[in-house]
Amino acid sequence: MKTKKCLGIYMDHSIAHLMELTNGTIVSNIVESQPELQAEQQIEYKDESHSLNKEQGQLSAYYKKLGDVILDFEDVILFGPTEAKNELLNILSVSHLFEKIKIVIKPADKMTEIQRNTFVKDYFNTSI
Repeated sequence: MKTKKCLGIYMDHSIAHLMELTNGTIVSNIVESQPELQAEQQIEYKDESHSLNKEQGQLSAYYKKLGDVILDFEDVILFGPTEAKNELLNILSVSHLFEKIKIVIKPADKMTEIQRNTFVKDYFNTSI
């Protein structure tokens, strides 16, 4: 019997904690949204639109990285305290590449690593 490839992503606009669940074990990884963005946010731009365009471009690249990772899975849960999970799902839902991947969104407050891992295990153990 083939094991279903499951992924939990706890995310906000700056970092995504990826938790791959295989045979009851979590393997974690992190994807960051352009770490240099945080440093550059300290600089004031005279042209606000330049700052906004740069931020949007970095967010798009971040969501693309996450989309590339998600393509390798069959069942994905997006959760976290911000609207980033909804924004990512909206982007993915317009692409036919993600049609056969079950992607679910769940609200979640701030969590520790142990809480995130437990959340992912509990979700996939009840949904499979």
